[in-house]
Amino acid sequence: MAANGDCLLNSRILKTFPSLSFARRFAMGVAIASLPVLLAAAAAHGQTPGSGDRPVFRLDGGNTTYAFGVNERGELQQIYWGGKLGAGDTIVAPKADREAASFDSSYNTTPQEYVGWGAGLFQEAALKITFADGNRDLVLHYVSSSKPDEHSIDVVLKDISRAVLVTLHYKMDAESGIIARSATIENHEAKPIMIEQAAAAAFALPPAHYTLSYLTGRWGGEWTLNQETIHQGQRVLESRRGSTGHQNNPWFAIGKGDADEEHGEMWFGSLAWSGSWRITIEQDTLDKVRVTGGFNPFDFGYPLKQGEKLETPVFYAGYSHHGMGGASRLLNHFTMMHVLPQAPNPKPRPVIYNSWEATEMNVTEAGQEALAEKAAALGIDRFVMDDGWFGQRKTDHAGLGDWYVNKEKFPNGLKPLIDKVHSLKMDFGLWVEPEMVNPDSDLYRKHPEWVLNFPGRPRNEQRTQLVLNLARPDVREYVFGFLDKLLSENQIAFLKWDYNRNWSEPGWDQLPANEQKKVYVEFTRNLYSILAELRAKHPGVEIESCSGGGGRVDLGILHYTDEVWPSDNTDPLDRLTQQDGFTRAYPVEVMLSWVTDSPHWLNNRLTSMTYRMLVSMEGSLGIGANLNKLSNDDLATIKRLTAAYHEVQKTITQGDLYRLISPTNGSEFTATEMVSADKSQAVFFVYVHSTQEGRGFPRLQLMGLDPAATYSLSSIEGKTEEGTPAQASGAWWMNHGIDLDLRGDFQGAAFRLDKR
Repeated sequence: MAANGDCLLNSRILKTFPSLSFARRFAMGVAIASLPVLLAAAAAHGQTPGSGDRPVFRLDGGNTTYAFGVNERGELQQIYWGGKLGAGDTIVAPKADREAASFDSSYNTTPQEYVGWGAGLFQEAALKITFADGNRDLVLHYVSSSKPDEHSIDVVLKDISRAVLVTLHYKMDAESGIIARSATIENHEAKPIMIEQAAAAAFALPPAHYTLSYLTGRWGGEWTLNQETIHQGQRVLESRRGSTGHQNNPWFAIGKGDADEEHGEMWFGSLAWSGSWRITIEQDTLDKVRVTGGFNPFDFGYPLKQGEKLETPVFYAGYSHHGMGGASRLLNHFTMMHVLPQAPNPKPRPVIYNSWEATEMNVTEAGQEALAEKAAALGIDRFVMDDGWFGQRKTDHAGLGDWYVNKEKFPNGLKPLIDKVHSLKMDFGLWVEPEMVNPDSDLYRKHPEWVLNFPGRPRNEQRTQLVLNLARPDVREYVFGFLDKLLSENQIAFLKWDYNRNWSEPGWDQLPANEQKKVYVEFTRNLYSILAELRAKHPGVEIESCSGGGGRVDLGILHYTDEVWPSDNTDPLDRLTQQDGFTRAYPVEVMLSWVTDSPHWLNNRLTSMTYRMLVSMEGSLGIGANLNKLSNDDLATIKRLTAAYHEVQKTITQGDLYRLISPTNGSEFTATEMVSADKSQAVFFVYVHSTQEGRGFPRLQLMGLDPAATYSLSSIEGKTEEGTPAQASGAWWMNHGIDLDLRGDFQGAAFRLDKR
């Protein structure tokens, strides 16, 4: 009976994969038959009519179709990704590419959905494994599929002879067409395997002229938009730093032909991972483009014993036929509806005041209470006390890790200050940096083994601190424990969670040598689990992700945090460009934007309070200036514009964003518009760097309005040219446009349109 069963299974494999050699069909059949989980996998589910018996899969959502299927060799191959196809269209099962030359095998040029490193692969692999016997050849073929729901497909792949399974997870959002992809890798071999490279997904585009957009930066200079033609070879975007990093962000966009801000085909993606990551954009010898993203393989090694599995991050990707603007609107709306902790209905962020610039670490109960009174008078919603309240924290040289309230500064604990803040009708927030420790701390003196380190090697300090190894269960327990205690004993509504250095010496000597590289995965998993557990136990608490500015911003951390700090650089002119880049990949809703002192500490640039306020009102507004030193006029400006912001905040932070004039490439002008989802309101901001020779702001044509509706125009700040109508149709504002009275240096204005 067993022999007959094997023959029956192999006959199925022969029928489905006729091009396989007899030896490979036999090995595949025996291996599959040996795995009980796959014995019943005789037919795929969620298939659309294809070619012969080879499965074809199709997902539809929004204006997008994503299709893939099994080719004649048994490989899972992408067929189509782009604008939505007709419901009755037949999608033919894919055929592997021809062999272009002996140097360019078909295995290299065929766009597989998840290719293993084997069979002479020279392109970027999705998965690379070393087996216990030294074999490193991995060839993944289709085995089975299932359909968890109407918009999801799970596909099981297996090596042609070894008992390694990969389940590919696909889920498409019905509204946006954004697809979420990830992989689960399982070892059913008798001996352990070592995963050396593991992607979440790979995507492919056919030959064409493409332009790649991506975001780079450094501390104080994040969110620089880079655009370049894709050529043969690779462009690697990555972080090796243990966290997301300032230098690259795990987002990309690829435009076809002359696609621009509002026109043309655009493919985009964002990797949801806050550890070391890599995205590779590659054009092969036949001009196809592939995008592969997941864990960074640098210094990576994740062992799996028999029965163990590794789950990759999620790689989100989508398509728009409305250029970069359409792509960012789709992704940002999707993030608010499906990623953020408060999804699908995130509430607008409270306007905050943060004490850092006023006091730095010299915090006291009396000083903070005095600041709170001044903040409340401005219409602030949330008062946040920054660094310096804990341990022996007087400078950044000591105290990190000792999370008890400093009794010299707060002799009665935090309660009197919190009560004062609440009496002023604000809620209370607090700065923490849970993953770090100063060598000059009680915690480090007690547990020097708790930091990332290689025994016997130097421990490199940055900002006079070391990184706690959050992958260790005891460290995870400690970090969750002190945060839970802090939140349980105090009425804290908000944590500003900071992270002020990168990794060094990423050792984990608690584990055997061959398992220590798991730190790259387990550290981030434990970070996520702490955040998730805190939110479950304290559901009213909101959290900000900060990492010396924008060093940890990604869709992974945004599943657990409500907002992010884009940059320590709050210079308003610099922020215009940074906010332009940031909003390509992330929603305005999560982009905290502070008004700080002038001249600015980084550039020594003088700007007016009005200009600073308007720039910050384009995000989730915060005030960080030293209220003790502001003039009465500046305080009055903050109060007036904060009230105006509250009236239109939901449109600004949750509406559709249109970049009417980008500040990039040295533009003297900038214009940004936000339109509410129901098109009942629009808010637009305009700025000039410097006008010259009497020339004013160019006529501004708005976008995204209801052309048939009538809108009334009112000023938040600034004037239009004489003759501008008080009300007109959406068609007028979009086609005729608005002439603005705006001249000078570092000037700004803002207006609102309301449907009548």
